[in-house]
Amino acid sequence: MRRIDDSREFIPVRIAVLTVSDSRSLAEDRSGDVLVARIEAAGHVLAAREIVTDDRPAIAAQLHHWCADPEIDVVISTGGTGLTGRDVTVEAHRDVYEKEIDAFGTVFTMISMEKIGTSAVQSRATGGVAQGTYLFALPGSPGACKDAWDGILLKQLDYRHMPCNFVEIMPRLDEHQRRK
Repeated sequence: MRRIDDSREFIPVRIAVLTVSDSRSLAEDRSGDVLVARIEAAGHVLAAREIVTDDRPAIAAQLHHWCADPEIDVVISTGGTGLTGRDVTVEAHRDVYEKEIDAFGTVFTMISMEKIGTSAVQSRATGGVAQGTYLFALPGSPGACKDAWDGILLKQLDYRHMPCNFVEIMPRLDEHQRRK
């Protein structure tokens, strides 16, 4: 259920999109295109966009780089969340996370079940936080990106969404690193 509190002002979030693929270029990146279109339609800012190969250290390095960038609030990756040997995006994300958002994968699976039935068990979508930046790993299909954005991220990245959302706690994500 989407509950918008119209008394709150919309706050645009700066989002980077990372496509993990050994074979795609930006011109062929349909999943990345889906995310970019939805990010911009929602009023958010596309802060960066890259493609990286299915290489765990390379993925983790890009995530670390963007987490260190104060102009990026959220990173959404697409691709490499399956079960095959080359699917290492989830492991790379977990190498970077300080905290995992356990329910993100669960809620994504629930949404996917409505669309693709038990095939949803093959996805390992995940979310977490590192250096005050949200990180989400989505499957590489355009449909999965639509489902994750429309069913979870659109709402949670909207400051007006009630009873709570990711945006309102952004200033406190790295409070454990501040001096007292």
